[in-house]
Amino acid sequence: MINLLKSMGLLACALGIAATAQAAEPDLTGTVTCEGRPVPGVVVSDGTDCVATDSQGNYRLEGKRDVKFVFISTPSGYRTFDDGTLPRFYHKVDSKQATRYDFKLRKNPLDNGKHILVVQADAQMSNQANVDAYSKVLAKMQAFLKPYVGRTDIVGVDCGDIGWDIPQVYPAYIKAVNVLGFPIYRAIGNHDMTYGGRSFETSTATFESYFGPTVYSFNQGKVHYIVINNNFYVDRNYQYIGYITEQTFRWMERDLAFVPKGSPVMVVMHIPTSSTKQLVYNALIQDETSNAQGLYDLLRGYDAHLITGHTHFNLNVCFNDSLMEHNTAAMCGIWWKAPICMDGTPQGFGFYEIDGTNIKWKYISAGYPASYQMRTYAVGSDPDNPKCVVANVWNYDEKWCVEWLENGKVMGKMEQYTGFDPQARVVCADKKQVEFDWISPITTTHMFRAVPRNANARIDVRATDRFGNVYQQEVK
Repeated sequence: MINLLKSMGLLACALGIAATAQAAEPDLTGTVTCEGRPVPGVVVSDGTDCVATDSQGNYRLEGKRDVKFVFISTPSGYRTFDDGTLPRFYHKVDSKQATRYDFKLRKNPLDNGKHILVVQADAQMSNQANVDAYSKVLAKMQAFLKPYVGRTDIVGVDCGDIGWDIPQVYPAYIKAVNVLGFPIYRAIGNHDMTYGGRSFETSTATFESYFGPTVYSFNQGKVHYIVINNNFYVDRNYQYIGYITEQTFRWMERDLAFVPKGSPVMVVMHIPTSSTKQLVYNALIQDETSNAQGLYDLLRGYDAHLITGHTHFNLNVCFNDSLMEHNTAAMCGIWWKAPICMDGTPQGFGFYEIDGTNIKWKYISAGYPASYQMRTYAVGSDPDNPKCVVANVWNYDEKWCVEWLENGKVMGKMEQYTGFDPQARVVCADKKQVEFDWISPITTTHMFRAVPRNANARIDVRATDRFGNVYQQEVK
C-alpha cells in the first residue's frame, strides 16, 4: 500500500512537471537584417533580459510571462524604418499569435558619429489650440535646424508630458511633430499616465499603445541613450512620486553590460533626480527621484548626462566630473499662456552637438538665435534688488562666468543669487493672461546682480559658458 501511494505521488509529480512544461511561455526569436543581410551584435530585449544577435543576426530570448514588447537597441550607423517621427524599434508581443519577431534596419545615410540631439519637454497639450501653438514653436525649431538638415544627423528626445491628462491629443501631436522629419524617442511623463488603475503597472497602457515601451535604449555614434520611466503612480487622485523600479534598474544593468565603461551615456526620463548637488537627506520630494542614488551608482564609470523635464524651468546640476543633469524648460512656456516659463526661461528646447565623445550643449529659445542666452534688467526693474542690474542666465552651470561692464570696462563677477525673474513676476501676476490662479513665479538659482558704480555709464552683462562661448548684452 505504501509503495502504491509512493508511485501515485511520483506520477502526480511527473504530471505536474509536464503540465508546468506545457504552460511555459515559448521563447522569443527572430533575426535583425539590413538590406537582407544579417546584422550581428545588435542588442535585443524583452524589457527584462538583453541578448546580442549572433553572426547570422539571430537572437533568442527565454520565454516568460507578461512580456509586452520585444525591442532592439538601435545600433550606431543604422536607422529603423520609422513612421514619421516614431522610431519602429519594437514589436508588441502576442505569444498566442507569434513567437518570432524580425527587425529590419536601414543604413544611416549620414555619419552619426557626429550628430545633433534635440531635446524637448512638457509640451503639455490639452486641446487643438495648444496643438496649433505647439506647431508654431515647431516652425521656429525647424528654422533654427535648417542649416543642419541633410548635413548632420539629427535625432530627438521628448522628456514627456506630451499631453495634459488628455491622451486624445496624441494623434494631433503626432501629426504636428511629423514636420520635423527626424526620429524622436519619447519618455512617458506623469501627465501621460493612464489614471484610475489599481496599481503602477496599469499606468503606462495608453502611452504604450501610441509610442511603445517606456524603458529602452538606442545608440548614436559613440553615445548610448537610455530612456526610462521614473513616474511611479500611487493613485490618490492621480498622485505620483519620482521613483525607479527595481525591474528598471535590473534591465539597465543588463543593457549597460554591452556598453564599454567610459562611454558617454545619456539617460532620458521625465522627473529630475535632484535640483541640488547633494541629495536632500531623508526627504521624499514628489518632483525629484526619491531613489536617485541607485541611478548614480549604476552610472559610475560612464560619462553620464541625465536629460529631464517636468519642472517647467531650466537647470543644470553638476554632481561630479562624470555626472550632470540637464533639466529642460517647457515647450509650452506657462501652459501656452505666455512664451516664458515661471523661472523666466523662454519656451524652447535643448540643443546638443555631439562629435565622437565630445558633447556640447545650449538652450535655444524659440524664435531666437543661439546667441540669446540671457535676459538683462536695468536698475529698478527688480523690487527685491532695487539698486541692482539683474541678469537671468538660464543655461548657467558652475563652469560659466558672469561679469558686468561699465563703458566697456570689466568691473568684476556678478553675484549669483536665488530670486525671481522680473518679467516672470509681471506675467504671472496678470491672471487674465495666465488664467489659472495657481500659476505664480518661482525662484531660480540662475539669477545674477550687481550694483553699478556709475549710474550714468553704459552697462553690459557678459556671460562666458563652459565651452568658451561669450554672450554679451547691453542693459537697457
